Amino acid sequence: MKILFLGDVMGRAGRRAVAETLPRLRTEWSLDFVVVNGENSSGGMGLTAAHADLLFEAGADCVTLGDHAFDQKDMFGHVEKDNRVLRPLNYARTAPGIGARVFSTASGKKVFVAQVLGQVFMRRAFADPFSAIDAALKQAPLGNANAVIVDFHAEATSEKMAMGFWCDGRASLVVGTHTHVPTADTQILPKGTAYQSDAGMCGDYDSVIGMDKLEPISRFVTGMTKSRFTPASGPATLSGVFVETDDASGKAVKAVPVRVGGRLSASGPGPLA
Repeated sequence: MKILFLGDVMGRAGRRAVAETLPRLRTEWSLDFVVVNGENSSGGMGLTAAHADLLFEAGADCVTLGDHAFDQKDMFGHVEKDNRVLRPLNYARTAPGIGARVFSTASGKKVFVAQVLGQVFMRRAFADPFSAIDAALKQAPLGNANAVIVDFHAEATSEKMAMGFWCDGRASLVVGTHTHVPTADTQILPKGTAYQSDAGMCGDYDSVIGMDKLEPISRFVTGMTKSRFTPASGPATLSGVFVETDDASGKAVKAVPVRVGGRLSASGPGPLA
């Protein structure tokens, strides 16, 4: 199976890049399943129902969220209506929506997707992500599911790496999101799980993690807030990871970093013209 995971979509620039580029990649790379992290799609903070629909129309099969899951208030109701949108597993028990589910591809294969939030350096205290993902993976183990994808939305690379090894052999892909910078450690772990510490963002990299540069730089220099953060609006790079799995085991046989368009050097499993 051929799987594409795209990192955090950042504002209008990211949405535009996904809408314009993902349909072509689905065809050219013969993709079976696409996951997009959409939690910064709407003004850089959260996801609206309308923008979720746009990502699905572009070719996403599943959209994951993160610590900004409910910054846009209509998402409280939308996650109850559309279970293709996943919020983190280890949110409060009273949170609407679900954090994991089994999807079916057009060819009838089963793909289990789960998202969980890290604890280290995060702004809120969430339940233990390792216990949460452990319980989730028992719901649809490899073999019952043709592929298993884990989106670990976390700040610390050490915590992300620990999660990769915690899931090694039990997932097809463990990929980090949240920090908006693609890491250069794309690999297949010893027991067959593809891993990348951070998928990066789908956004304008002439920015500070997707935001127009002036206000973040000003805050770092002066320690004062002058205005709101505004998503950068220049040409965006689609960033993520491509994984090909073995049909029998569900484990990864190929993992390639993805960078298409914008400022970053191009990378992918096939032609990028």
